[in-house]
Amino acid sequence: MSDKTKFELEFVIQSSPQLLYNYISTPSGLSEWFADNVNSRGELFTFIWDGAEEEAKLLKRKSDEFVRFRWEETEDDAYFEMRIIVDEITKDVSLFISDFAEDDEVEEAKLLWQNQISDLKQVLGSK
Repeated sequence: MSDKTKFELEFVIQSSPQLLYNYISTPSGLSEWFADNVNSRGELFTFIWDGAEEEAKLLKRKSDEFVRFRWEETEDDAYFEMRIIVDEITKDVSLFISDFAEDDEVEEAKLLWQNQISDLKQVLGSK
């Protein structure tokens, strides 16, 4: 099994941290932009795309700050995290994504996140 490469992306999002947190941490919020549908039982979240299900465990979260998930089928320590960062001076809100992918899939994974965040911005009415 090869080690995955960690990558990070940052997106400026015009939203309050509280509203943004709702969209990254709740099944109803995540199903608006991240997947077609999302269900949860406790810490276990089921993400559905085109009828295919993927399960992820919620590893950590802090209200209005971040969520960290790990896909259930991964056998390594890879996770994906969405962290809300507020600039102390400008008060701009950013969503900081940390994720892991195979070396030859990093660019594709980044593109996928860019598309998903674009959907999130539309849902939020953010530019």
